[in-house]
Amino acid sequence: MKTIVHAGAGTLAMVLIAGFLTATLISEFLLDTTAILTVKKAILAGLCLLIPMLAMSGGSGFSLASGRHSPAIEKKRRRMKIIAANGLLILLPLAILLYLRAAAGLFDGVFYAMQTLEVLAGCVQLTLLALNFRDGRKMTRGKRLAAAKTLNAI
Repeated sequence: MKTIVHAGAGTLAMVLIAGFLTATLISEFLLDTTAILTVKKAILAGLCLLIPMLAMSGGSGFSLASGRHSPAIEKKRRRMKIIAANGLLILLPLAILLYLRAAAGLFDGVFYAMQTLEVLAGCVQLTLLALNFRDGRKMTRGKRLAAAKTLNAI
């Protein structure tokens, strides 16, 4: 069950981040300032789901890896520390500040500098989560193959 929670939370986190990035880029390049404000507001609301998903993914991952040591597990642990720091120290404050600036109609150089940083940090976040997802799939490949063989034998 922990594996399902871990994989589900991590997958949903990646989908949310990809959605945030996509909505941001579309609104910035193709839509007006009203749409940008709407996206910034939606991202803040989405963080209420994203933050628990990242916490569940990290917590269940640490629980699953408890007492185990391998290069893949150590890489995932290091990445999760970066993911947490990037999210709490860069992405969360930027999401709040960008919303506040958009709500005040301040679409200036500072806004776009912060927006650029948010997109870059979001891409880093998505990449690190995808790498953890890939490594997790590799680590559970044997279990999935055994389960598939059992199902085929029935």
